[in-house]
Amino acid sequence: MDRKSVKYAVYLVTDSTPAILGDRDLCEVVEASVRGGTTIVQLRDKTSDTGDMIAMGKKLHVITKKYNVPLLINDRIDVALAVGCEGVHIGQDDMELSTARRLLGPDAIIGVTVSTIEEAMVACKGGADYLGIGTVYATPTKTNTKNIIGAAGVRDILQAMADADYGHVGTVCIGGINAENLQRIVYQSAAPSKKLDGVAVVSALVAAPDPEAAAKNLAGLFSSLPPFVREVPSPRAKTAESILELVPEVVLEVAKKKPLSHNMTNLVVQNFAANVALAIGASPIMANYGEEAFDLCKLGGALVVNMGTVDPDRLQNYIKALRAYNSVGQPVVYDPVGAGATTLRRAAVKTMLSNGYLDIIKGNEGEIRTVYGIDGHGTVQQRGVDSSSELDLSEKAELVRKLAAREKNVVVMTGETDYLSDGQHTFRIDNGHIYLEMVTGTGCVLGTTISAFVAAYPQDKLAATVAALLHFEIAAERAVERKDVQGPGTFVPAFLDELYKIRKETGEGKVGWLKDAKLTRLL
Repeated sequence: MDRKSVKYAVYLVTDSTPAILGDRDLCEVVEASVRGGTTIVQLRDKTSDTGDMIAMGKKLHVITKKYNVPLLINDRIDVALAVGCEGVHIGQDDMELSTARRLLGPDAIIGVTVSTIEEAMVACKGGADYLGIGTVYATPTKTNTKNIIGAAGVRDILQAMADADYGHVGTVCIGGINAENLQRIVYQSAAPSKKLDGVAVVSALVAAPDPEAAAKNLAGLFSSLPPFVREVPSPRAKTAESILELVPEVVLEVAKKKPLSHNMTNLVVQNFAANVALAIGASPIMANYGEEAFDLCKLGGALVVNMGTVDPDRLQNYIKALRAYNSVGQPVVYDPVGAGATTLRRAAVKTMLSNGYLDIIKGNEGEIRTVYGIDGHGTVQQRGVDSSSELDLSEKAELVRKLAAREKNVVVMTGETDYLSDGQHTFRIDNGHIYLEMVTGTGCVLGTTISAFVAAYPQDKLAATVAALLHFEIAAERAVERKDVQGPGTFVPAFLDELYKIRKETGEGKVGWLKDAKLTRLL
């Protein structure tokens, strides 16, 4: 078998432990998975005697050869030689790559586990045929992990490989990959110049009730885009002018479609959120029980997860809803309220990031810094939900750009000046009024507004988010100018009126309100 033409798309790593395999026959499981579309198999066995491992390797090799699928042995060069299989996979603490190549010969397939850019460069330079990158997430089968690197860590390694002209070296990621998260991880880990060649799975196939069907499903998922990717990248740069031209269209789409805004939020802001949604033309529902999301996600709306109150039960409900909306490709807006205030909240943010795709992340400076720091970039201690500003203007712009590029979504940092980015285009908005900071829940209901806009206009989530912010903040400015507004108490009903009036005026072709838009392209 030509080691240069190996297909890594669905890479099965075996596990014979009762907890994973149960009482089934490993050979039957492997053959079923290969029939379903597994493209490469690795025999991994840390407990069996050498003789037993060789015997199992030979049985598996008979099966894999029948389907022209390569069989590799984990760690054990001696076993690979005895079996006569196509190659080995070695870890950082195993035999050196050069020694393995000398013993196995020039035609053997040799893969190397890496978790850092430095390890990847050494393996590529040493002639590895492919890299097993990870661990992406901790799993029962990968407990001795030096680094949990997430999708962002995978992407950093892929980009470094491309920059060093090692784009030809194969790559798979491993660690917690399953049918539920495969597409998101492949999508978010892709670097501009290189993406994964496959995913390595253990439990997703070995523990599957029907390994053949599971393998077929994984192969299909790997070769297709996830449901939440609806935008077609445009070769044209987005300018402030080009986005402002779209704003009336987005406002009208919200009014026309009346998208569902499913809010998982605090009791204290539910009434306000519902009224704002109605004023802009959306259809609100307040539903904090995750099981409902499996029905609600099919109604063409968007989910808002407002992390104002965090406990284990709520977090599990958030995750259920997040996965439900991801499964049908409907947008999710995440507001990590007080993300840096406590260890529990920081852990909740990490859990949310690792359990689904978040189309929009919205928060103040402290919250956005915390979300960015979750992936190894330092932590930020917040005092409650309020945010103290420690970054200058250019640093804020760069932070939202980097987080959006990492997560491949849209990030909004709110404050006296708002910053938002999709990782390629970064803008600032200087609209709004101080009264928005004096009323409980205005940040939460901004999330409601954004959710309706991205649900109505999913083909351009950045433009939809800009439109939502401008509608929201210019309405606030107009409300304050009214004679009947004397302070925060009288501001709220006037604000709701102005949200409605902007929608109505836009429907009549009157878009003069946009003359007050203060949108600036930064990066």
